Amino acid sequence: QVQLVESGGGLVQAGDSLRLSCAASGGTFSRFAMAWFRQAPGKEREFVASIAWNGLRTTYADSVKGRFSISRDNANNRMYLQMNTLKAEDTAIYSCARASHPFGLGSRPLEFNSWGQGTQVTVSS
Repeated sequence: QVQLVESGGGLVQAGDSLRLSCAASGGTFSRFAMAWFRQAPGKEREFVASIAWNGLRTTYADSVKGRFSISRDNANNRMYLQMNTLKAEDTAIYSCARASHPFGLGSRPLEFNSWGQGTQVTVSS
């Protein structure tokens, strides 16, 4: 089973940028789609972005399009989320996830079966 560990969260001001990282170990990384989800207090888990196994396809939630960018480094088993022009409504715990099945590209939580513990992102307005 793959282990996923997020890092890079923190407290920033509106308009600032952050780069989140997700490090994978103990399992196969390169053949699986990966994704970022987030959950704000009192709200359901929300899809943020996903990336295909080879990095050639990506999808984004409408709320982050044009501001966030997902990428991956298969040689080093890492995935990233570059977040620019952060807003207060981006405040949440951000978690990375690996897809349940090789290849493909998904955006629903049920399509992912390995999850990290999450990293807190807080944006002050």
